[in-house]
Amino acid sequence: MATKSGRSEREPAERLPVARVCVDVPLPHLDRPFDYLVASTDDEAAQPGVRVKVRFAGQLVSGFLLERVESSPHGGKLAYLEKIVSPEQVLDPEVAQLARAVADRYAGNLSDVLRLAVPPRHARVEAQPPKAAPVADAPPSDNAAPDADAPPSDNALAGVPSSDPQHESDAPAASHALTPATSTEPQGDSPRADTSVPSGLDPGGWDKYVAGPAFLKALADGRNARAVWGALPGEDWARRIAEAAAATVLGGRGVVIVVADARDLDRVDQALSAVLGSGRHVALNAALGPAERYRRFLAASRHQVPVVVGTRAAMWAPVAKVGLVVIWDDGDDLHAEPRSPYPHAREVLLTRAQLADCAALVAGFARTGEGQLLLQTGWAREISAARDVLRAHAPAIAPTGDDPQLARDPGAATARLPSLAWQTARTALQSGAPVLVQVPRRGYLPSVACAECRTPARCPQCSGPLGLQGARDVPTCHWCGRAAAAYTCPACGERRLRASITGARRTAEELGRAFPGFPVRTSGKDEILDTVPAEAAVVVATPGAEPVAADGYGAVLLLDTWALLTRSDLRAAEETMRRWLNAAALTRPARTGGKVVVVADGSLAPVQALIRWDPAWFAQRELTERRELSFPPAARMASLTGRAEAVSEFLSIARLPEDTELLGPVPADEDQERMLLRVPRSQAAALAHALHEAAAVRSAKKAPLTVRIEIDPAALF
Repeated sequence: MATKSGRSEREPAERLPVARVCVDVPLPHLDRPFDYLVASTDDEAAQPGVRVKVRFAGQLVSGFLLERVESSPHGGKLAYLEKIVSPEQVLDPEVAQLARAVADRYAGNLSDVLRLAVPPRHARVEAQPPKAAPVADAPPSDNAAPDADAPPSDNALAGVPSSDPQHESDAPAASHALTPATSTEPQGDSPRADTSVPSGLDPGGWDKYVAGPAFLKALADGRNARAVWGALPGEDWARRIAEAAAATVLGGRGVVIVVADARDLDRVDQALSAVLGSGRHVALNAALGPAERYRRFLAASRHQVPVVVGTRAAMWAPVAKVGLVVIWDDGDDLHAEPRSPYPHAREVLLTRAQLADCAALVAGFARTGEGQLLLQTGWAREISAARDVLRAHAPAIAPTGDDPQLARDPGAATARLPSLAWQTARTALQSGAPVLVQVPRRGYLPSVACAECRTPARCPQCSGPLGLQGARDVPTCHWCGRAAAAYTCPACGERRLRASITGARRTAEELGRAFPGFPVRTSGKDEILDTVPAEAAVVVATPGAEPVAADGYGAVLLLDTWALLTRSDLRAAEETMRRWLNAAALTRPARTGGKVVVVADGSLAPVQALIRWDPAWFAQRELTERRELSFPPAARMASLTGRAEAVSEFLSIARLPEDTELLGPVPADEDQERMLLRVPRSQAAALAHALHEAAAVRSAKKAPLTVRIEIDPAALF
């Protein structure tokens, strides 16, 4: 185990307690806890969850004390803990268990996951006296969650669960199921189920959804209701999430809420302040700075607040007696962690719900294949509005590429702004309403081609794509940054260029000429607008940067849809659906003149789902196709990326499950290649274990070439 230190002769080792430490050494073959002795002088401070310093392989390294035990199975002499860095217990036992499960699921190391879960220490903030915990506005209900020491419920997994709730039994336990209001009719002599909202809790807008009141009651009663919620267009979704958090707090339990970006975080932060009152929650954001971020983390770690909301890192928030985990817009790629072992916030929160036996809410205007699978397996229930309620809230949606439109406007199939889109925008502007125009690409002209033969313009130096940053600029390479002022087409000798792809800034320039007299605003990566006033204006935005209009947009135009639909990506259609729905949800209802125009063929499945506002149908269709092709989430996949010889060596070592299917190799970045491994979902844990075991063998042998392991990578090809 641990090496012996000079302190080991101070006291008889057999009388001293033992501390199990996760040492911060990112080597797979050392991914296990190590035992150290605790000196009597450190006995009080050496509690589970504190930061420590230990001697490991002759070096002083950091670590976390995981637990205290009476003895160690190690037969040799143990070293002492060198130092208790701080008596602050920053690693909550529930988070430590979650981190271990996530590391196992993603074939990673516990130390890497803990680096994501616990922010760096800020000694000055830690030394400041903690503020008094806020007094609850309402006492916990009689049905509050049991104490953390109480035995788990019947459906809790024994030991360390598989951390994959999506292959649970198709028939969930009735006592934990979310019961829709429509299913509460008495059967025979059975009494009617009580789905009324408890006193002291405002149901808000949840009564617009069939199972909304039942969901809030389950949260207030401390039950682990798990749901996939499809929000209505125009919904104040942040307020609904805050109301669900209030119901959970009323039941005496905590809440963890994860959103994709800072704009969504600000909305939920304001909603929680309005519903819960001040001092009842903290918002975690990487942009806060190290001191403020650590201060807010400590507020959660010290259990001063029952609710934590934040971006991706908030999924690890150490909330006391967690009763509800929420993720909004789980299809957003910002939820995927770019650092090893690359966990996804949705999977981490679902694993946390399974381990803590708490409620979960996967929410958004769109629905992912993973969300649909949760419903199919019975792990979660659906929260949605009835069709008549949906029709009352949805805008009118029309495509430009169907037969009636082509009959009226033959150029609609090729025009970037067909007459229907132009007329819709003009009508909305004349009525005094803002118009949102969604453009997939930012910049001016991201891609250009020869004006004569349409050959894509490439850099003469590195063959990278050329683009224009402005109307008077010279073509510039996107790869090497060199200007190509004297560019000549190698195919025909022509020097004139034309646009292949039009960006948001060029679109704003064109719309300014199309609608003179109306202001044109842009919202994108360089400058993101949060809100726009309820006045006539054209707002050009890239996906994810659409500002919220005060009274909703009078019209939304979805341009250049081919750029989204034709991407060579497994999730291209799903991502397109998500971006369209998020933009269309900002439109006024059809009864007040709101209209969405999508410049695409009306026969396409994403367009049909958008017209009917039916993300559930589209998600089911996507999941069925992926199941037929054995793609995630219907199957589990892993990717191995590295030099060809390293990947080959890795595969020769790995003891893969018998059902493993190898796909590839395919070229990756630079001189690397990528191999894909596919197994049935039932073999997911075995695959992750085999990959981690092979990585440990190569690590112990000090293999010079690295291999990157990703479970369920965001991009497969």
